[in-house]
Amino acid sequence: MRLALREARKGLGRTSPNPAVGAVIVINGEVAARGYHRRAGLPHAEVEALSRLGNHCPEGTLYVTLEPCNHVGKTPPCTQAILKSGIRKVVVGMKDPNPRVTGGGCAFLEAHGIDVTVGVLEAECRRLNEDFLVSVREGRPFVIAKSAMTLDGWTATSAGHSKWISNEESRAFVNRLRNRVDAVMVGIGTVLADNPSLTTRLKKGKGRDPLRIVVDTHLRIPRDAKVVTQHSSAPTLIVTGEGMAAPDCQPFRGGGVSTLACPLREGKIDLKALMKRLGEMSVMSVLLEGGAAIMGSMLRERLIDKFYLFKAPRLLCGDDGVPMAGGPGPEKMDNAMLLKDIRVRRFGDDTLIRGYPSYRT
Repeated sequence: MRLALREARKGLGRTSPNPAVGAVIVINGEVAARGYHRRAGLPHAEVEALSRLGNHCPEGTLYVTLEPCNHVGKTPPCTQAILKSGIRKVVVGMKDPNPRVTGGGCAFLEAHGIDVTVGVLEAECRRLNEDFLVSVREGRPFVIAKSAMTLDGWTATSAGHSKWISNEESRAFVNRLRNRVDAVMVGIGTVLADNPSLTTRLKKGKGRDPLRIVVDTHLRIPRDAKVVTQHSSAPTLIVTGEGMAAPDCQPFRGGGVSTLACPLREGKIDLKALMKRLGEMSVMSVLLEGGAAIMGSMLRERLIDKFYLFKAPRLLCGDDGVPMAGGPGPEKMDNAMLLKDIRVRRFGDDTLIRGYPSYRT
């Protein structure tokens, strides 16, 4: 199953809105074939692995990270391919979380005499597809918040200057994150202050640009902003308030740029409504890169699922910098947000803290 997980990771960032899945076939104690789901519309992991054995392996055991599908989508059911291959045993990491199909694949295989074991390395399999789990359960994208800050907690100086807090190794890791998500999102404040590209810049040009989302209630984005004018294979989506007139939005439409009108709440974009709309657009994962205003709003709406926090060995030594999150915080330390499942990693002198928020009821 660990080998199947390794296979599945090869598809991360390429399979949306499908999950990343890996499969391994073992015959007489030896790995005979491997496969992974490469992209939506292409063969699933089980079928890819079976094809390497001519779709016939009656002595084999199939290990797969996710329950085989038993319904017709863009590809035929994997359960039929497994049945035809003659495989007599299937080991499944986790059941499909989709309530419309969960258990169907395993039940079908068992009904046809195949020995099925479920729940092997289930926690790892669920972590692999944490974005898919949130997508099917809540109908919205899995949101990862990324922030780089000084040791005393500032993300920019009092003048808004932030280039660069983190080092090149940390920034390269962020580009790898962008390569794995469906979209990257910022508020208009970040665009006005930094004019970011929000593209994926990996060595040898292998990166895939995500959808770029700019939350801009009153359409203040400059027409020459990089997210509007740059050449990229991915589009830019400008999210505005429903009250913006069509003529105001027209100059930003075309050339890979579109606008999306969302309802307002207290004069700002209703972020829960926006996440719902993105879910309907099959956006399964979003990397939130700031700034402070939208970070604070997303936190208060409990829409952030995971944090990547970079701490650099710098000190502003003042009280007038820009914080990670803006807006009101708790009055007592007892009410501070806690992070769970913490992992720490070093990038040179930078420290990355990865964790999941524990929202208090």
